[in-house]
Amino acid sequence: MSGDRVVNVLIAGLGGQGVVKASDILADAAFRAGLDVKKSELHGMSQRGGSVSSDVRFGREVFSPMIPRGEADFVVVVAPDQVEVARPMMKPGGLLISPADLDAAGVKPHQKSVNVALLGALAAHLEIPQDHWVAAIQGLLPEKHHRLNLEAFALGRQAAGRE
Repeated sequence: MSGDRVVNVLIAGLGGQGVVKASDILADAAFRAGLDVKKSELHGMSQRGGSVSSDVRFGREVFSPMIPRGEADFVVVVAPDQVEVARPMMKPGGLLISPADLDAAGVKPHQKSVNVALLGALAAHLEIPQDHWVAAIQGLLPEKHHRLNLEAFALGRQAAGRE
């Protein structure tokens, strides 16, 4: 993905699954890569396990934080039961990334980092350098969680065939 085109990423899941944190990491990595970034969140009943989604848009110049319906290039779904809820946001030819794309055995020790593992799978399709992703993860998560989340990120990249 390059040029002047705006990249649209929807991250969706349930409250407590790290949807907002994942969108923060994505936005930070894109910003570190020198891109204009806009982000918005919809929390719904997130405190009670309800749907949560976050739109992240980045490119040379972005004017709105909201992804128009049917225009998401990537839909990253942390909760499998949110796939059909989020699918209408994806454009034709867009890419859906879900926990089903990850190696279940590899994810087990990283269960609390599935959101970051899915970002690893997403990163394999974006032109954001690896070091920006690492810096974003380390900058937004407590130091005690760096190793586990960097492993989860690598697991996601591996699942996408990029490591």
